[in-house]
Amino acid sequence: MTVLERDEEPCWPRWRRPLPTRRQQRNDVLVALAVLAGAVFTVVVVRSMGLAFNDDVSLGEQVLWGAAVVAPIVVRRRYPLATLAAVGVLFIVAQARGMGENVVPSIALFLAIYSTGAWERRRVAARWARITVIVAMFVWLGIAIVRLLVEPTVEFPGASGPLNPLLAAVLYDVGFNAMFFLSAYFFGEMAWLSARRQAELAYRAEQLRRSQEENTRGAIVAERLRIARELHDVVAHHVSVMGIQAGAARRVIDTDRELARTALDTVEETARAAIEELRGLLGVLRAEPGEAASEEPESSRESSPDLEDLPDLVERTRSESLDVAFAVYGEPYPVSDGVALSIYRVTQEALTNVVKHSLAGSVDVRLRYLDSGVEVEITDDGRGPSGPGRPQGSGLGLVGMRERVAVHGGELETGPRPTGGYRVRAVFPQPARRRAAGGADVA
Repeated sequence: MTVLERDEEPCWPRWRRPLPTRRQQRNDVLVALAVLAGAVFTVVVVRSMGLAFNDDVSLGEQVLWGAAVVAPIVVRRRYPLATLAAVGVLFIVAQARGMGENVVPSIALFLAIYSTGAWERRRVAARWARITVIVAMFVWLGIAIVRLLVEPTVEFPGASGPLNPLLAAVLYDVGFNAMFFLSAYFFGEMAWLSARRQAELAYRAEQLRRSQEENTRGAIVAERLRIARELHDVVAHHVSVMGIQAGAARRVIDTDRELARTALDTVEETARAAIEELRGLLGVLRAEPGEAASEEPESSRESSPDLEDLPDLVERTRSESLDVAFAVYGEPYPVSDGVALSIYRVTQEALTNVVKHSLAGSVDVRLRYLDSGVEVEITDDGRGPSGPGRPQGSGLGLVGMRERVAVHGGELETGPRPTGGYRVRAVFPQPARRRAAGGADVA
């Protein structure tokens, strides 16, 4: 299992490297074949130069020993510990037999130590296995040095340096082997750490991608809710008003044509208002995401309702069976476009509920400009938004009102009044204001 398949944060110090892929295992076979070819070539060359350490070992046996030392690296990434053990043992046995050629077997040993550090998933075992092999190799080197020291016929023709030739040979062998084995250990460890960092980066990238997807989905859902809220406010109110006015016109068309004509005029005006608001909403939806407010189409800006449109909204709700009243209290002061639109929509939804559900005979809308903010209150003398014999609403209207008020940090109160009827009260707080002498608002 890779780290990207886990839901929780992996513990990176205990991270386990995924097994090698088939392509990587095929590459190991190719590397082993290349090293084997090098082993055969060097054995032939060394024998041809007369540098065989043991004349009893034939060319064929030397080739077989070289192939035996190299063969385990075929599975060096799949089974690194077994490869290291096999190469280490065969390396010492081949040298003890007097194979002579040492370059290519050393390459195989380097690859085995490196691969154990880079691929062994059990890190403690990988560490001690490499240390054990390196110590064994130095023990073997020590044995060879002891043999060199006790050899009475060792000669160093042409030696002219300041050090004793025998001491120089010992220092050279020890230094070269120390660099060789420490390099294999170090680069294997670095390969493991690099793979772990890459896995961590891939995990972080995947987490970031998922987070971006979640944010995108959240933004889409929020936008859909906003669109649904706007469509509900626009369509539900205007259709309800048109239905009430059309019903009133139908009832009086034979007895009071003037009143019927007035009701039908209201239906026509309400339909036009609905079309204008829908056109404005569609204009906003078609606008580019980065388009500034000042660049919005003129028709979109004009169609967005504000507090000045409240009297017309209330008046359009009036019908033969519903009396409406609208009043403004306090000294009006400018509010933001968002607050104005929210006040309008809350009033619109409250009036829609009155028309559709309350069976009220009168409704009173009051807009108050207070020092602490703007308050709108809609009360009626009906029997609430639900009850026997009345159509049940979806509840989206109240949810939409709460969302609109909550966006501006305001408060919404809805419920029946003690004296009868229903009340909707929304408060939109405003920043503290000081009235300048000239009447201007100062933050």
